[in-house]
Amino acid sequence: MNIKVDITEQTEEFAKLEIAGEIDAYTAPVLREKTEPLSKQEGMKVVADLSEVSYMDSTGIGVFVGLFKGIKANGGHLQLVGLSDRLKRLFDITGLADIMDINPEVKGGME
Repeated sequence: MNIKVDITEQTEEFAKLEIAGEIDAYTAPVLREKTEPLSKQEGMKVVADLSEVSYMDSTGIGVFVGLFKGIKANGGHLQLVGLSDRLKRLFDITGLADIMDINPEVKGGME
């Protein structure tokens, strides 16, 4: 498995995720396990930095959709930052870029 998921900052209302490696059918369960608790917290604002993600398939998209839905249902906000052109295109093609807060240029805190 080639994925690293770190929560580099966390308070009761904010978490920053640093994700590196590949997100596919084999590594998606690791990502889901690390992020699912964040989606259940009330009013959580999460920034997921994907600048070190080299590959993502539809399984990875599914994890982010689930995270987005959970966070939104609990009054929070998810922002994806640092996407490569390839990852940005994946979110564009699926139509998720119109729904989710995606900022490919920003690395770090909530905009």
